[in-house]
Amino acid sequence: MSRKPYLILCMILAATAFTAGSLPVYGQEVESGTVRFHIDNIPDAQPPAIKLISPYITGEEAFRTSAKELDVIGEVHDESAVRFISVNSDVRNINQEGVFSARVALVPGINQVRLVTADVMENMVEKVFLVEYIPPEPTLAEKISLNSRYYGLIIGIDKYQDPELPDLENPVNDARKLHDLLISKYSFREDDIELLRDAKRNEIVAALDHLSSVVTPEDNVLIFYAGHGTWDERANVGYWLPADAYQNTTANWFRNSTLVDYLKTIHSRHTLLITDACFAGAIFNTTRAGFASEDKAYEILYELPSRKAMTSGTVTEVPDRSSFTRYLLERLEKNSDTYLSSEQLFSSFRIAVINNSDAIPQFGEIRNVGDEGGDFIFLRKK
Repeated sequence: MSRKPYLILCMILAATAFTAGSLPVYGQEVESGTVRFHIDNIPDAQPPAIKLISPYITGEEAFRTSAKELDVIGEVHDESAVRFISVNSDVRNINQEGVFSARVALVPGINQVRLVTADVMENMVEKVFLVEYIPPEPTLAEKISLNSRYYGLIIGIDKYQDPELPDLENPVNDARKLHDLLISKYSFREDDIELLRDAKRNEIVAALDHLSSVVTPEDNVLIFYAGHGTWDERANVGYWLPADAYQNTTANWFRNSTLVDYLKTIHSRHTLLITDACFAGAIFNTTRAGFASEDKAYEILYELPSRKAMTSGTVTEVPDRSSFTRYLLERLEKNSDTYLSSEQLFSSFRIAVINNSDAIPQFGEIRNVGDEGGDFIFLRKK
């Protein structure tokens, strides 16, 4: 090709750029001699195209999910080049195929997800879709873990100051085993369960005072006592005998009625008293039959406040080597169910105690302290 048409073309292009300023010529044809050129320099005026891959949205209705988070995956393409894409103002990376992704945290109800993209020519577009987050109905275990705490007071007394009261061999060891089991297998936090070994009366009172001050109406309380007990038949009164109790004076004895008064001030949802001592059964109102074990039944039992007790015997003496506590610990250890009501627990070992000792264990409501027919639920850790 001769240089003359080429020079003419360069002059035309320069003149075009000069006369049009920053706006290029649109679709101009230029002819010089035998050479014809078509100058098509129309700029990209279209924004990037967004294609949503996930979630799959149809129509204008909100996408529904029961998941707390939503994975958003899509593609974005443009004739020029994509400058950015953001998901709810969070700029995301785009791979070579134009794919982007984001994880969006949701709140219950309607959530807006806003996609914004622009190309290098500053063409911008946004795409908005709605997501309805419907949280799944929480299980009873989730409700308890979220709203409640399990408190425990575990008392075991082997050694007595009064030589007239014989020392015992097993209560402290039994109390320790129960303490450790509740922490390792059930929903008792170590900070919320107190173990008293060879406790004096004032230590028991202090521990009950503490429970009265920290327990809320959503919490659950378990009190375990293993040690000597006694019964005043003339006054119709039962007692625990702390480590500093003396046989010839009731000054440091701990009355059942005093315990009942404390239970009135511990405003828990559920309180379970487990007593392995002589003459412990006098605290009861009556015993009763068990409930079904379906999950719905557990929810009903948990919603209704309860004040229950189980003891190793009635108003009689029980042996030092307690079949009651041995089978109690064994059943708690072997339990594999998420929920175990105190009544189910008692029913699971009652016959074993009767068949292996002279004691008849008892279970029932504690009188006049607010029992409404519910039950203490042992919640097993996962």
